[in-house]
Amino acid sequence: MFFPKVCEACSSVLTDNELVVCVNCRHQLPVTNFHFDDFEAVKKVVYGRVNLEHATALLHFSKKSIVQQLLHNLKYRERQYISGFLGKWLGAELQTIEAYKHIDVVVPVPLYKTKLRKRGYNQVAQFGKEIAKALQADYNDTALVKIRPTKTKIFEGRLARWKDDGAVFALSENVALEGKHILLVDDIITTGATVETCAKELLKINNIKLSLATMAIAD
Repeated sequence: MFFPKVCEACSSVLTDNELVVCVNCRHQLPVTNFHFDDFEAVKKVVYGRVNLEHATALLHFSKKSIVQQLLHNLKYRERQYISGFLGKWLGAELQTIEAYKHIDVVVPVPLYKTKLRKRGYNQVAQFGKEIAKALQADYNDTALVKIRPTKTKIFEGRLARWKDDGAVFALSENVALEGKHILLVDDIITTGATVETCAKELLKINNIKLSLATMAIAD
């Protein structure tokens, strides 16, 4: 009564049949449908830098949009359930597509240890777990570690973001993912610098295939 559940995109009170976002915002969310219509759209962001088998993003991201509000609430207002909501959504779609039925393990982009302690959770974790569940794949959040902190870069220039993201991730010791098809998951892809640095580490593992899924892609 006193603290009703509200839409995480527009803050209107949710009805009993609505979850996380209201029906109006759900219809307004700018879905990409890349995994149905354009398999190359996300791969083009890292073209020539990373060889991805498949890649997709659920939503288009732009400044001052409801997608920005949604991701802001997820990352900075402890709305961890938004991550699971988006993961169930994308996972349900990916499990219908032959290209994603052969994923063996889902690996999230990690947070630096101090940021993880401060926030209390990795905003990508539930997203990755729900996708792994939908694809009947393993979930591995220990394969990659972040070895130095970086600042949020959504509002920085494209070149500045790309330069500052180098050599911040590393493979954990005793990673046993040889021969696996790995799906790397993240919240948003902008320049592709984070994906590139994570991919370079993962591709050190023998005989793997690497694909990518993100919550959003920056326009």
